[in-house]
Amino acid sequence: MHPVRVSLARLALLPLSCLALPHAHAVGFRLPNQDPEAIARGNAFAATADNPSAIFYNPAGITQLEGHQLSIAEYAISADIHYTSFTGATASTDTTVQFVPQIYYTYSPKESPWSFGLGVYAPYGLGVDYGSRSPISTIAQEAKLLYATVNPVVAYQISPTLSIGGGVTLNYSDVDIQRQIGFGPADGFRFDGDGYGTGFNLGLLWQPVTEWSLGLNYRSATEIGYDGRSIAFPYAGYSPTSASLDFPQNVVAGVSYRPNEKWNFEFDLDWTDWDVVNDAYFRGTFGGPQVFPFRYTSGCMYNFGVTRQLNDGYFISAGYIFSENSVPDRTLSPLNPDSDLQLGSIGFGHHGECISWAVGYHFAYNGGRTVTGSLVNSPTGQTANGHYTTFNNAVNVSVRYAF
Repeated sequence: MHPVRVSLARLALLPLSCLALPHAHAVGFRLPNQDPEAIARGNAFAATADNPSAIFYNPAGITQLEGHQLSIAEYAISADIHYTSFTGATASTDTTVQFVPQIYYTYSPKESPWSFGLGVYAPYGLGVDYGSRSPISTIAQEAKLLYATVNPVVAYQISPTLSIGGGVTLNYSDVDIQRQIGFGPADGFRFDGDGYGTGFNLGLLWQPVTEWSLGLNYRSATEIGYDGRSIAFPYAGYSPTSASLDFPQNVVAGVSYRPNEKWNFEFDLDWTDWDVVNDAYFRGTFGGPQVFPFRYTSGCMYNFGVTRQLNDGYFISAGYIFSENSVPDRTLSPLNPDSDLQLGSIGFGHHGECISWAVGYHFAYNGGRTVTGSLVNSPTGQTANGHYTTFNNAVNVSVRYAF
């Protein structure tokens, strides 16, 4: 390869943000919003888990369901991130709505303590796009993460008040990252790769008395080995490239209080082991292997929710989440400017004998985060230091059929 081309390819890989993945709202790049009934209650659902999305929130909960039940949902989110540098330059993400489908099926045979389920959903992902003309285009232009999971589960009702459940997670992921190099109007660097990984999830649901129930949900860590290719254009051709990413374990503990048939109050503590996400290694890139640090820190979400049952099967819900920041200043990328977030939610729906439906809405607001110690920079002088604000809007709609 021509030495000038090798040097330009090396420059394309210098910024630490090259592999920073897009985020859903906070706590790294998780996407914990998997059902409108749960979203409307601030995702405080592990101790309730009484619809097919329990496959994700607490697989032990599917023992509460009868016969065959199929839930089909669509999660739509618009991510609005605004960046202002200390010199006054600004950049904003494309707010185009992104759609994430969710499918859950459960089967509980009559007079059997066993229940079975299958879920197809995306526990991580979404995308961020600042465009090619922003003042941070050489450190953060566009990134997309697809992480799709197929999750068969089995649950067993040990007693009328205690159930356990669990299953395997079969995961496929695709990463596509692009940024400019900064030496011409049409130059750039891009990596595109995909890979597979496996894991498992476990759940426990205990209702010692009618008014109280306790739920536990555990999701194992997974590792995805990506195989793909990288390119520094227009200076060089494609190069076979591999990388490895860790996706952390997660534990949720919930308690639900139902003083009567009309009300349900729940609090969940949701912890994610982001400390496992340290360095990502790129092998086969132009100029030799590269190491990109994430160095996230573990954090929690505090989820509060309430549901009020109305007449004729209708219900309304509201919720609140406080989500702790998991990304330190030194490795923060504009593609994932995580921060302490406030999230509010509301929703409503109807439970019918055969057909049920629900709609949930939530917003996420960070109030602003100022970054001064980021190591993310480029040879052209661009830096991730600056002020970030986030305001996301999302809606989830589901239809459930019991037969």
